[in-house]
Amino acid sequence: MDERIRVVIAGPGPDGGDRTAEMVARALRDAGMEVVYTDRPQAPEQLAATVVQEDADAVGVLVAGGDAAPVARLAGLLADRGIDDVVVFAGGDVADGDALTGRGVARVFPRDTAPADVVDWLHERLRG
Repeated sequence: MDERIRVVIAGPGPDGGDRTAEMVARALRDAGMEVVYTDRPQAPEQLAATVVQEDADAVGVLVAGGDAAPVARLAGLLADRGIDDVVVFAGGDVADGDALTGRGVARVFPRDTAPADVVDWLHERLRG
């Protein structure tokens, strides 16, 4: 029996976008994945610790306000710890998603991406 995919979803907190993060978390859960949803903002260091503690296969971060630097920092922290088997992805309003994908982020989803598209991509990425 295959282990369930474990995903940490980080919501942006009170600045907005919580509904989108909740919808993605629910869609992943409904697809049979185990989801840890952090609905309050976390520093990249805190989020990296959560990913390690939860033994996650993937981490998705909703970007609010266009500031994607914390996502790049998270990917860098995981790499610094030698964690290269966690898929890092982001969603939301990201001005330069290509720059993130060059910094350890597997994919950046535009703000209006359907949650089912995230589910399908993650299944394909982790289970082939």
